[in-house]
Amino acid sequence: MYAELQKKLDYVTACRENRTKVAQEVLENASLFEELVFICFSPSDKNHHRACWVLEFVSYEELIWLQPHLDFFCSNLKILKEESAIRPIAKVTQHLIKAHYKKEENGIVLSEDNLQNCIEASFDWLINDVKVATKAYSIRTLYILGNHYDWIHPELQIILNKDYADHSAAYKAVAKEVLKKIE
Repeated sequence: MYAELQKKLDYVTACRENRTKVAQEVLENASLFEELVFICFSPSDKNHHRACWVLEFVSYEELIWLQPHLDFFCSNLKILKEESAIRPIAKVTQHLIKAHYKKEENGIVLSEDNLQNCIEASFDWLINDVKVATKAYSIRTLYILGNHYDWIHPELQIILNKDYADHSAAYKAVAKEVLKKIE
């Protein structure tokens, strides 16, 4: 199975159509999913960023598949260093946090340790030198978490106000939206 998934990942490009095709193959063969998650958090694997791209697309359809892997996923967020891997994982993290706090039963349950790992990674991504998309996902994730941890919104407010002038229009739009919600 590992060799089969690696072959598929070798041909994944940043093209949305291409990522969707491989994600669809994983969705049709769930036995590939565990290996996909493992590759995402194996930075020495030449395809780990491609695996992250595919995981993002798989999570749109089957986020629940991550439930048995949440301890592994959340505890390894901090090992990602490459922007092309961090961005899709930040998006998946945002989806997980949203799903965890949704009112209706959806099956996603994060432990306190998982939540703490998501908080730490999101703050790291927000304050470090990553691209605006990752920062935007982190801001929105932290906003949701701040509705349940009263110390997060004040910290997020400080960071957003301090960094506001130094960022792009896209960052400013998200920051403004979230700051308005916090106030």
